[in-house]
Amino acid sequence: MTTFPDLKTVIITGATSPRGIGRATADLLASSGWNVGIIDLDEAECKNLANELSSRYGIQAYGAAADVADEVMVRAAIDQVENNLPQIVALANIAGVSSAVGYLELTSQEWHRVLNVNLHGVHYVTHRVVETMVRHGVGRIVSISSVSAQRGGGTYSKTPYSVAKAGLIGLTRSLARELGPHNITVNAIAPGPIDTDIMGGTLSEERKAELVEDLVVTRLGTTADIASAIRFLLAEDAGYISGQTLNVDGGLYMH
Repeated sequence: MTTFPDLKTVIITGATSPRGIGRATADLLASSGWNVGIIDLDEAECKNLANELSSRYGIQAYGAAADVADEVMVRAAIDQVENNLPQIVALANIAGVSSAVGYLELTSQEWHRVLNVNLHGVHYVTHRVVETMVRHGVGRIVSISSVSAQRGGGTYSKTPYSVAKAGLIGLTRSLARELGPHNITVNAIAPGPIDTDIMGGTLSEERKAELVEDLVVTRLGTTADIASAIRFLLAEDAGYISGQTLNVDGGLYMH
């Protein structure tokens, strides 16, 4: 079994939003010694975050702009990251969009917008990164699904979001099977209600209390909760876990 190199890089998509899961994950992994490749929509924000991570944690970081729904842009951005950082060992697919449009009001444009980012985009990023991982014989991949995929919605986002996030679970299982012989693990995380802007903006205290009523714990999740789970699944010693969906949801969905 191939072990991790001394200098290792993780690519994180959707990392620049200040209150997002991606940003919390970038901070946590950088503080844990990972070199970090940032892929998000805005070039300046990617570069600024990379500089901030390098300065704060003493690691190497590089930012490259891409819309994950555009495969050509994705491949170019990952090429840049690979050319500027140590070996790519891990990938955290975090970029995503929400959609509060009800099914009866759903347009074809909205359907494709959500699927293109939340499902096709994960495929485009993963496909390119896997080329590198297979060449080196080691890799860890984690994608962000949602409890919405398992419960059939019931969250802020509606049907196209649930469909895309359910697709990620299927993609995770299939890739785990295909990539296992290359010493690459593939897992998903299904967050429950997390206090981020993807929930429709800053939550009121009243809305937070309503969401907590469905949980077996007494609080909403935080971006740090998800970042910690990502760090666990990307670790070298998590190599016997693959094809799984880890629910980090306060007990909302038990299966």
